[in-house]
Amino acid sequence: MRKDTIPTVLPTLVKPDLNTKFHIDYGWWEWQGLHISVELRAHLCSEHREIYKEHFDTEKIDWIDDKTGEVTQIDGLQHVLQIHCSKQPGYMHEGLSLIDAAFRVFLANGNTPMTSKELSSIVGQPADKILRTLSGHRVYKGMRPIRDN
Repeated sequence: MRKDTIPTVLPTLVKPDLNTKFHIDYGWWEWQGLHISVELRAHLCSEHREIYKEHFDTEKIDWIDDKTGEVTQIDGLQHVLQIHCSKQPGYMHEGLSLIDAAFRVFLANGNTPMTSKELSSIVGQPADKILRTLSGHRVYKGMRPIRDN
């Protein structure tokens, strides 16, 4: 879990704005007792859906952030999504919900934190709508704000 994630007990003390960065908080999935690998399968390209249809437990792999050199463990499916599936035609399309589109952006970019404005330019939804959605009381797919240090 990232140390700079806003704790779930403090959501009313921090009011995100258009410059607040968001990311997928993988700890949220654990707190909820959910398995992110189930969600990741829904975002695989058809080629990898076929490959992984019989594999229910994927291994964690070490992933190195090119910019910071930080090593984190990620689900193998997330790695496949980032290096292959996210680069396929149709990965991002108009039929995606705002939540799925934002989630796919974070999967594609290695979970690099982004503001509502930055997400807006990729998903084609207004930044204020993205902000309202991601900063409400309900957490969607673990996408949460990050505090500035």
